[in-house]
Parts: sequence; structure tokens; C-alpha cells
Amino acid sequence: MDSKITITLLQQDIVWGEAERNRQKAKESILKAPKSDLYLLPEMWNTGFICDPSECEELIEDSQGQSVRWMQEMADSTNAAIAGSMATRAKDRSIRNRFFFVRPGEEEPCFYDKHHLFTYANEDRFYTAGQEKVIVDWRGLRFRLFVCYDLRFPIWCRNTDDDETYDVALFVASWPTTRILAWRSLLIARAIENQCYVCGVNRIGSDPQCDYSGGTLMIDPYGNIMETCPDNQESTITGIIDIPKLKHFRQKFPVLTDRD
Repeated sequence: MDSKITITLLQQDIVWGEAERNRQKAKESILKAPKSDLYLLPEMWNTGFICDPSECEELIEDSQGQSVRWMQEMADSTNAAIAGSMATRAKDRSIRNRFFFVRPGEEEPCFYDKHHLFTYANEDRFYTAGQEKVIVDWRGLRFRLFVCYDLRFPIWCRNTDDDETYDVALFVASWPTTRILAWRSLLIARAIENQCYVCGVNRIGSDPQCDYSGGTLMIDPYGNIMETCPDNQESTITGIIDIPKLKHFRQKFPVLTDRD
């Protein structure tokens, strides 16, 4: 196990409804970025945020669809994990906001279905909420997967007992500019209260509902911002997750042992 791993966050201007173009844009960004262990894409990175799937059924892929296959191909070719969410039709035909974490060489990718659906935008009318917390082991670290609105719910995000303790929280989002202060503030809070690294990747551009300015961040367990993308620009940031530093901090200042 390496003592440090690298993560690259891709702040993308997602082209509404054009999966092939978005896959190509993501590929170009990945190949231009420094070599990393994980590349993180925004929420619904391949289509933009789909509020009502019935209006664009052709954009909804299943777990074996072209975009998931692309993620697997990129993971295999880069020897890195590729992660991000998509509007996905599950085996039971329900629609899920599904966050895939695709590791190289895997036949079936890990995934998390968004638990807190965004009722303000009627996401709960069309999507089925996931009920399972998901932690993925990758290169010596434990990653907890979250999607956008989950960020507002600290109990759901809480690092709990030893079996569910995670090292890095991954948040993928389509978080609009009008609420960007909440995005930044809550990401920092989640890092501090859970004594973990936090990676939050947000999109830029616009869709039929909102405008987005980014605010993509990497935060250390102390709450310090390690890296950030410039607002309103397609860009990538790459940061180092220092495993010994994290373990030392938790041992020296054992906040998690005092949790309720």
C-alpha cells in the first residue's frame, strides 16, 4: 500500500443531453491531467441534471450502458478509478441517481444510489432513493460516496463505528451558483466533523433549470482548502491524500472516539 494517493477532480461544462460529447470532453480532461489514482466527475456528468426522465427517456442508460462501459475502459487504460453519477435505470426499472465508482479490471462496478432526493426540483417524483451507505476500498483508503443534496444532512454523512469509518468523502454535484456559499461551507464542515478528507466536484455552465459556477474543492481533515478550481472555468485540480498524516491526526486528536 502506498502512503499517499492522488485524486483529480474534473470541473466540466456539461453539454445538455449530449452523452457522446460529454464522454469525449471528460476523456480529454483526464488525459491532460496529471497521473492520478482516481478521477472524479460531477453529478450526471454525461447528460446534465435530468429533472424529469420521462421527457428524455433516450438519455437514461442502465448499469451496462455506453457511459458505464466508457468509465470501465478509461479505468482500465489509465489504471485508475473513474467515478461520477448518472441518471440510471436499475434492474427493477426504477430510475436512480447512481454514483458509479469504477476500478480497473472489475466486471461489476461499485455504485451508490443518491439517498436524499432534491424535492425542491421534484427529483423525488421521478427517482427512487437509495437506502444503503456505500464505502469503497481503493488503494489503501476507504471512500464514502455522496451525491449533491446529501451534503446538507450531517447525520447521513456521519463517520460512525469502526466498520463504517471512512477516510475520504466524495461529493459529486450539480450545485447552482445561487447557493454556492452553502456548498463551500458544508464541504468544510463535513471534513472537520468527520475528521476526513473531502473532495467536492461541481459543474459549470447552464442547463434548462440553473446556472453553475463550479466551486470544486479538495479539503483536508483540519478543514483547510488544499486545492480549488477557478470559478466558471473548465479545469482540473489534483491533490494528494496523505494516509499517515490522516492516521496521525486521528490518533493525536481522537474526535471520532467521542462521537455519539
